[in-house]
Amino acid sequence: MAAADAAASPLRRVADSTATDIWNDSCVRAELAWAIERGAVGATSNPPLVLDALRQEPEPWRSRLRELADELPAAAESELAWRLVEEVAGRGAGMLEPVFRMSGGRRGRLSVQVDPTRYRDAPAMLAQAARFASLGPNLQVKLPVTTAGLAAIEDATARGVNINATVNFTVPGALAVAEAVERGLDRLATSGGDPAAMTPVCTLMVGRLEDWLRVVAARDGILPTPGRIEWSGIAVAKRAVALYRERGYRTRILVGAFRTQLPWTELAGLDIVLTIPPAWQRLIDAAGLDAGDRAELPVDPAIVDELADRFPDFRRAYQPDGLAPGELEGFGAAVRTLRQFIGAYHDLQAHVRDVCLPDPDRRPA
Repeated sequence: MAAADAAASPLRRVADSTATDIWNDSCVRAELAWAIERGAVGATSNPPLVLDALRQEPEPWRSRLRELADELPAAAESELAWRLVEEVAGRGAGMLEPVFRMSGGRRGRLSVQVDPTRYRDAPAMLAQAARFASLGPNLQVKLPVTTAGLAAIEDATARGVNINATVNFTVPGALAVAEAVERGLDRLATSGGDPAAMTPVCTLMVGRLEDWLRVVAARDGILPTPGRIEWSGIAVAKRAVALYRERGYRTRILVGAFRTQLPWTELAGLDIVLTIPPAWQRLIDAAGLDAGDRAELPVDPAIVDELADRFPDFRRAYQPDGLAPGELEGFGAAVRTLRQFIGAYHDLQAHVRDVCLPDPDRRPA
């Protein structure tokens, strides 16, 4: 698409004229390049997204994997998988490095996620976070909002590692992250570091909260007013943003997991990050869908009241004290997401196996 068309994109207009930063919810090269052209200043990855990149771009990654297998003949599948994760992330970070340099390190980062199977092991997550941070100046580390993850978030921040708190769907989770980061930043300052140079973010996976409430509705025979579940994540995000602003937290809210255009029409314009899947970026772009001026407007109280009345899990997600920190990883949306991330990680290892040890019963590609 011509540069003039990219400049006229609604994505570019929001990126250039509001406080909202747009990230690309993909680390596929072509998708990231398209998003950067339209103002994206960051990107994210996780086990499903890395696997998607390997499948969308079979070359050069199959060839590179064979090279790694030759270079590391004793390496386990898991070790080769993590080398691929690091190289996929490093390539994306390289594409964003000009943004990183031009912004003085305030933008231009790519998030890479720690091993999802270690969500209960703070020292293991912290060690992997330190390794990722050492691979490049603009890598940001995703850590889950679990009991161990919150401890790792504080410790990583105290060591100068920029974090992206993931597997989070709730206001209580967002507040727990912000408090952990504040403690970490204070420790960083005490040790002589510069908290002002840090760019921590806390993800709210708004669409995955919607997904969970649909599961609950089907499981428990709840029949909400049509179209209201779609507002659940938006209501949580707006409340979290307001509380962050009120309390002066030094973490930014990052909104992801689009299921509708509502995160765009209702949140764009706020001082947040929107990480948008490429398919949704193209829909917004093709439709010329401007963000409008709804970012500061509250969600209709009638919608919030109905969701809180019919769904105890929405009430827990929406109320600042709805969940204790120790309850966050047991929240239904968190369990489902952790299981999906762990499943994708095992699929990633199977992908490595298929390249290094092809199935002899299958016809060669």
